[in-house]
Parts: sequence; C-alpha cells; structure tokens
Amino acid sequence: MYSKKVMDHFENPRNVGEIENANAVGQVGNAKCGDIMKIYMDIENDTIKDVKFKTFGCGAAIATSSMATEMVKGKTVKEALELTNKAVMEALDGLPPEKVHCSVLAEEAIHSAIDDYYKRSGVDLGIKHDCSHCCADCNKKHD
Repeated sequence: MYSKKVMDHFENPRNVGEIENANAVGQVGNAKCGDIMKIYMDIENDTIKDVKFKTFGCGAAIATSSMATEMVKGKTVKEALELTNKAVMEALDGLPPEKVHCSVLAEEAIHSAIDDYYKRSGVDLGIKHDCSHCCADCNKKHD
C-alpha cells in the first residue's frame, strides 16, 4: 500500500519539532479526517535556514510533512512557494488515492508559513486555503 519512502518518512520523520523563535508559522487542517499540520520556519535573507513540523494525523500525513520540510530546507522562499503536492507525492514514490489529501495539506502548510512570514512584514500574498481536502466530496482534482 505505501512505498518504502513513505514508510521511512513515517517511521523516521525528519525535522520534527518546533522552532522557538520562528519568523514563519503556518497551520492547516482537515476537519473531516482529523489531520493537522503546523510548520515552523526560520527564514533569513529570503532563504529557509531551518524548518520543523508538528503533525497530528495518519502515517501519510506525517510522511508528507517530513518530505515537504526536506524539500524546502535551504531553498529560497520563492523556490518553496513552487512546491506542489504532486512533487511531494513523487518524492515519496506515490501515495494511495485516498491519501492524496495529505500531500495537499503539506503543500498548503508550507505556503501558509510563507504567507505568515510575509504578513509579518506587512505583505499579503493573498494565499487562500479554502479546500476542505475531502477529495471524496469535492469537485477539485488534486494530482
């Protein structure tokens, strides 16, 4: 059901925890499945110097959080904003269709933290988090 990479990131998640004086914090959740992801970032000179996460959810939610943080650590804010749920899924060698929403949450958590970083500087990127992530009930298609 799950790839070896998903299992590895679930059993040995990278970047777990909280950054005490994070200058970017984003949280997203899915009320229907109960997954909640919180991302903490330390951004300096538009580069993500450190990133950590706390996730309450299933194994796929933990694995996608872990992989997403690995993918943006050391990247510029602009590069991190280009992260997609599809890229997270590909990096994990895929997810079962019923777990695609976890990769969407990971993408949105990263974007939410970056949005927070800019809002603290007085810039609103206009990032909207209006998807309920319940892929069984909505018309949106997530890769």
